[in-house]
Amino acid sequence: MSGFVAWLESLNQRDTKVCAVLRRSLAFDPGTQPAAYPYVEPFLATEDNSWRRTVHYLVAGLWAQHWKDGRGECAPLGRAAAIQMNASQSKSTEQRFVALLDSDEDQLPYRLRQMIALLKDQSIDFESVLTGLVFWNSESKRTQTDWAKDFYRTLNHDNSTNEEISE
Repeated sequence: MSGFVAWLESLNQRDTKVCAVLRRSLAFDPGTQPAAYPYVEPFLATEDNSWRRTVHYLVAGLWAQHWKDGRGECAPLGRAAAIQMNASQSKSTEQRFVALLDSDEDQLPYRLRQMIALLKDQSIDFESVLTGLVFWNSESKRTQTDWAKDFYRTLNHDNSTNEEISE
């Protein structure tokens, strides 16, 4: 969509404090921590939509919280959650994922931070997270539907593959 994550990666390569500043910004409402402004505002120079601005700050903080050098192939959030659930065999992953999908814009930052923390071992496609969050409030619930499809299709595919192996 925007190349925002590539922008953050390039900033992080030049200045190692980028991740630390953006991680700390998660302790505040998205877009209200002045220390994060130098890293996000240049990318948003022409953006006037407040929701888009908010989700860029949220994703910047989440990306920084989750950042590790040399991660493998990145998965969309729904797929990463399903992979985590299969690996951990914990039903609470699904409960948290469903709660995330049911979040309104006030609950979303908190629940998304919880989910990203739970997925610490997964490589997440933050560019697709950003794209989804931009459309979070649409009446059609497009993002929530797409994320749910990724989750349940991956979960069912992995479970059916496991059953075939055990037979």
